[in-house]
Amino acid sequence: MVTVHDVAARSGVSIATVSRTLRAPHRVSEETRDRVLAAVHELGYQPNRAASGLRGGRTGVIGLVVPDIENPYFSSLTKGAQASSRERGYGLVVVDTAEQADVEAAEVRAVGPQIDGIILASSRLSDAALAQLAATTTCVLVNRELVSPPSGPDAFDGAPSAASAPAGAAVPGIVVPTVTIDERAGARAAIGHLHELGHRRIAYVGGPARSWSQARRSRAIREAAQLFPGVDLIELSGYAPDADGGREAADTVLGGGPTAVIAYNDLVALGLLARWTEEGVRVPDDVSLVGFDNTYVAELSFPRLTSVGADLREFGETAVTLLLERLAGAALDEAAMHRELEPRLIARASTAPPRAAAAPARSREDR
Repeated sequence: MVTVHDVAARSGVSIATVSRTLRAPHRVSEETRDRVLAAVHELGYQPNRAASGLRGGRTGVIGLVVPDIENPYFSSLTKGAQASSRERGYGLVVVDTAEQADVEAAEVRAVGPQIDGIILASSRLSDAALAQLAATTTCVLVNRELVSPPSGPDAFDGAPSAASAPAGAAVPGIVVPTVTIDERAGARAAIGHLHELGHRRIAYVGGPARSWSQARRSRAIREAAQLFPGVDLIELSGYAPDADGGREAADTVLGGGPTAVIAYNDLVALGLLARWTEEGVRVPDDVSLVGFDNTYVAELSFPRLTSVGADLREFGETAVTLLLERLAGAALDEAAMHRELEPRLIARASTAPPRAAAAPARSREDR
């Protein structure tokens, strides 16, 4: 059986340094951390979580809460969190809340005694509920921030919050580490790509109206559209963040005559594509299509989907690192507490220049 002594020998450091790297990675240099983690991976070292828990008064387990594990976005994020947890000697409990705030609240309560800390990805809880949780539990938020002060007696009722406060505003007295995507950079990449191809009438099909991510993405799309001359933006919102939502929006969005469409995420884009294919609307000949998140499904569609997003496994890895740093008592400055990952656009076959002499794409009902 591989032991901590083997890892120390392979990486050329002391046993204490190996332990410090796995438990408090912020306390060692990046070079040392890379050497130790490489040795852990090469040797297949698995720390004794039970013994570590007895020594430190902890369980050696952290939690990850996601709204829909079948969504490729969250499955990829989970893979990154799982790999990072394993490397650092922690177990990972994954909870699927079926997109329901009340289920999320109940699951968080149930799993709480079994874990040392928790990561909430795209949480559906209210700001009040999140603030109460943060006051009693070490946690990290992914694709969410606390944006308004908690109020009222129903602090942990699981009710969804309206995305009405300015993005980035903090709840006074509550500091929770966050991992988010730079939405402005992503929107600029999407609009800029289409503008460079020659598109000027561009539509955005948004997600649920009360979604925190939708509020940020919609705002970023509007700001980006103003940066490129001649862009006429058509904005729709209120659609489910899945293929059914895309199908529902397919005819309506084409009624506005865009030459290109940006979808809230890749699943919505695939729903649009499926519906248009059934109606004889060709992508990208009749209309170009861009997704968000750049999940693995973008490579599986026909045509393959142009999409913009950050490395989803890096989301999971970064969230785990932040959580373990907090558990180790690290004193993090503001920049270290809030990690914003840089997205990039991957151009594939679903985008092309608009046909110069063609009329705007129309749905079957308009033909």
